Amino acid sequence: PPPFTGVWMGDSKLCAIGVHCGNHITSHGLALNCCTDLTWFDHIVPCGLEGKGVTSLSRELGRHVTVDHVLQPFLDSFQEVFDCTLVFSEDPG
Repeated sequence: PPPFTGVWMGDSKLCAIGVHCGNHITSHGLALNCCTDLTWFDHIVPCGLEGKGVTSLSRELGRHVTVDHVLQPFLDSFQEVFDCTLVFSEDPG
């Protein structure tokens, strides 16, 4: 929920989004909880937000959802929203 970043289902974060800037380099990313073991979050204050929880696609949909289930639809939507073509390479450099 506003003003927090990420994707939320009520008071529970489904997807974290982050940006880091340092030494003239920017990096960014996201973490979409598909079938995450949410018990690990019982031991921390997720994202430093007291009183907020964490959820997953599996919990919200009531069925097991893996990264493999989500990856292609996510990439297709990313290309559509950002009007771009993703290019994949074996060489990360």
